[in-house]
Amino acid sequence: MKFNKKIFYPIILVVCFGAIFSLGLWIGATKINQYVPQPGTINFSLFWEAYKELKKTYVNPEKIDDEKILYGAIEGMTKSLGDPYTAFFNPIDAKRFEQDLSGSFEGIGAEIGVKNDQLQIIAPMKDAPSQKAGLKSGDLIVKIDGKDSLSMTTEEAVNLIRGPKGTIVTLTIAREGLVSTKDFKITRDTIVIPSMDWEIKNGDVAYIQIYQFGESLSIDFQRAALEILKGPAKKIVLDLRDNPGGYLEVSQYIAGWFLPDGQTVVIEDFGGREKQKVYKAEGNLMFSEYPIVVLINKGSASASEILAGALRDNRNIKLVGEKSYGKGSVQQVVDLSTSGSFLKVTVAKWLTPKGYSISEVGLTPDVKVSLTDKDIEQKKDPQLDKALELIK
Repeated sequence: MKFNKKIFYPIILVVCFGAIFSLGLWIGATKINQYVPQPGTINFSLFWEAYKELKKTYVNPEKIDDEKILYGAIEGMTKSLGDPYTAFFNPIDAKRFEQDLSGSFEGIGAEIGVKNDQLQIIAPMKDAPSQKAGLKSGDLIVKIDGKDSLSMTTEEAVNLIRGPKGTIVTLTIAREGLVSTKDFKITRDTIVIPSMDWEIKNGDVAYIQIYQFGESLSIDFQRAALEILKGPAKKIVLDLRDNPGGYLEVSQYIAGWFLPDGQTVVIEDFGGREKQKVYKAEGNLMFSEYPIVVLINKGSASASEILAGALRDNRNIKLVGEKSYGKGSVQQVVDLSTSGSFLKVTVAKWLTPKGYSISEVGLTPDVKVSLTDKDIEQKKDPQLDKALELIK
């Protein structure tokens, strides 16, 4: 199965990219139109004037790198939009991005993103160094190895946090409930992203955890679903907590197991520039009659929010846990003429089937249940307990 639309989750640091992280972007060659400013709208001679002055007067001329100047100018242009998901990737960053999408890399295993102008942990990955060190969804990253993260982009953070297996990175974290910031020393490791797990609970409940909507999930989910259908399960608890997203097509495919053909999964809204595009369920609807409860939290983003929103809007399925992240925008990758570089540009926003915007606001759970540090320390999961109680 080939996938070409990625819901670009707030960068899975290899730390992984998402915010890993959906959220929808077209991967592949895309020709960029030649938008040339009309005479009188802007004077680009200012740029060349500043460039010439640097070349002529800077005290260390040997440090002037024309390529870095060009890349810096483009980065500044994208940053001026104030959109954390619109960014320029130079050839080195672009190569790292491709490695992240492969599903195996070296780092701490967490998704990060910028929300309300603050760099934060979207979700630590299951069994990754970040999770073992105690990082949580919603943690604010104040410093990286002592360097202030204020105004830092996700790409800049990725470059600082990623690194070879066995090396250490220190993140200074601010967290609700902590009186002051706390340093977390994390040893980097090789990160392999799992797609899902499942087990039977309480005799007849299939508890399905989806960690990301990667390419392998479609096959893994089908294999698991066939086993579930042959077993004793009569109900499903679907756990989308700390899931940063992935491919739109995969989210749409999974929805097809729960929704009848033709029901809306998500609406792509272009802000009036183009007609809205509707993505509909396509599948075997084998679980369409199963009672379901869905778990979400601060780390549920993009494709996981799309699936959760589709199930609630179409089947009145209850969402349990905490408010989701709110990654509801669509990015398009545009290859640039410079070898290996590209732009990632926000082109649209996601709406749930009933027209509810996911972007920035996220999904509010029907049943709010918090998960505290004490719960984690004592290996308790009141959110899952509540879902199992409701599914009865």
